[in-house]
Amino acid sequence: MRRPRPSARFPLDPYVLALLATVGLAALLPARGAAATVAGAAQSFAVALLFFLYGARLSTREALDGLRHWRLHLTVLAATFAVFPLLGLAARGLVPGVLTPPLYQGVLFLCLVPSTIQSSIAFTSIARGNVPAALCAGSFSSLVGILVTPLLAAGLLGGATGGFCADSLLGVGLQLLLPFLLGQALRRWVGGFLVRHKKVLGRVDRGSILLVVYAAFSAGVAAGIWRQVSLPRLAALMGVEAVLLAVMLLVTWYGAGRLGFGREDRIAIQFAGSKKSLAAGLPMAGVLFGAQAGLAVLPLMLFHQMQLMVCAVLARRRAQDPVPVDGTELPGRRVAEVSQAVQHPVAQAR
Repeated sequence: MRRPRPSARFPLDPYVLALLATVGLAALLPARGAAATVAGAAQSFAVALLFFLYGARLSTREALDGLRHWRLHLTVLAATFAVFPLLGLAARGLVPGVLTPPLYQGVLFLCLVPSTIQSSIAFTSIARGNVPAALCAGSFSSLVGILVTPLLAAGLLGGATGGFCADSLLGVGLQLLLPFLLGQALRRWVGGFLVRHKKVLGRVDRGSILLVVYAAFSAGVAAGIWRQVSLPRLAALMGVEAVLLAVMLLVTWYGAGRLGFGREDRIAIQFAGSKKSLAAGLPMAGVLFGAQAGLAVLPLMLFHQMQLMVCAVLARRRAQDPVPVDGTELPGRRVAEVSQAVQHPVAQAR
């Protein structure tokens, strides 16, 4: 068997590079004055378009079929919207010694974002897990997150970010939920078109998110919030996120085992329940945080790349595991493997 190339072992997502380049552009050439007004309007349109496309692509039949595996989906939702937020609240004890208050707000927001779909499916497939369950779990998480993430942010971040009043929640509904529901309603007529032009619309998705990132970070530069972040603070942030990811990988794997799930389901739960969606989190942060969105999404961007590298290593190791006839996992060095995998991206960052 050929050994994977280094680039395959630790994939550096080209889109993350594009995101970082967009951040650099916003730092050098931020939108100001009339340009900032135009960028804000374009951002609002891009967010609405993104969630319209999400709604139009989500198959209602697939979602209903996935309900048959409701225990698995509830486990993933509990990891995403209960365990993650509790760990985020616990990180409050790291302020101000390790994290500044704005960076902590970003870490807590990261813990409120829904799970991914594409990468959860990919890693579950590599590890020989339950791919249909990963697809449904990621889809349900994204759908639930449209409602739950803003509500959790309103309750947990309201006082720290200037408050989420009724008008703010109404704005979330108009910019996120309404376009999503409209996409679902029109899916019967536009679904075929979206399938035929999947690649083109994928570029529209990514371009829209880049626009959201530029507007958010540009507003942060104009407000002078980046003077609050130093290189030691960034290093500390990466260390906190490495610990957060390691804890969630262990909790989802062993917790699913204690709940009686088989090996394939445990793999789907681990990869769907331990990750956070950059695509969903960025537009939500733009709506919820406004000018403060720059620092709010920085932890999410770093966590996104870290989870890709760590889960790529872990998925390949799980693919090599011997699987007994009954599908249960043989005893192994799981804690050591997760800890070792998490150390790789941190070492690279250094």
